[in-house]
Amino acid sequence: MKAIGVIPARLHSIRFPKKILHLIDGKPMVVYVYEQAQKAKSLDEVIVAIDAEETSTALKPFKVKTVMTSEGHVSGTDRIQEAAANIETDVIVNIQGDEPTIDPALINELVNQFEDESLQMATVAGKDMDAKKLTDVNTVKVLLDGDGYAVNFRREPVETEAGGYYHHMGIYAYTKATLEKITSLVPSENELALKLEQYRALDNGIPIKVILTENVNKGIDTMDDLKQFEAQ
Repeated sequence: MKAIGVIPARLHSIRFPKKILHLIDGKPMVVYVYEQAQKAKSLDEVIVAIDAEETSTALKPFKVKTVMTSEGHVSGTDRIQEAAANIETDVIVNIQGDEPTIDPALINELVNQFEDESLQMATVAGKDMDAKKLTDVNTVKVLLDGDGYAVNFRREPVETEAGGYYHHMGIYAYTKATLEKITSLVPSENELALKLEQYRALDNGIPIKVILTENVNKGIDTMDDLKQFEAQ
């Protein structure tokens, strides 16, 4: 089974402009993600899908493999499809460009799920859910069914006594055929309203298997997140 990792790297993020190029100890944030992903033995190749010459120039000294993609993509999923369209592979892993401490072992576990040939798409969630995270709008929560598949995702607060919710981590893996199907569909109402791209799959009947892990490393979405990361 061949698997590749693709890191969607849109330059002009809204909440934290140009965060993928923010220097951490002299190295752009996305380079840390790339280097961590390369440690995953399950991946045959890792690519950063960029959308600006500024990004290309900034990454050149670090010998990062990049593919230029359109600036107009609605989501990272669409950007990944463009980057991987002409690559022969069985599984594609969508790795967020703002998670510099991504665990390579977690990527391996995600890819290994596809030994089950019936699987179409998978993601990861943490068991480390507490009352603070349940009420934090910046923490995406996922509700699972009894078989470990996603029922829904939400940002809004969840009642602290509500069971079955876990801390969703923004990493996905798909078979190539599934990714092609998802990106051929128009964005769903939930995807647009909730700003959660995984709903395009869920709303169109594509089941999402959720792997549970003990802890989730929160992505760096804001300057406050960055301050917390640098203080560690």
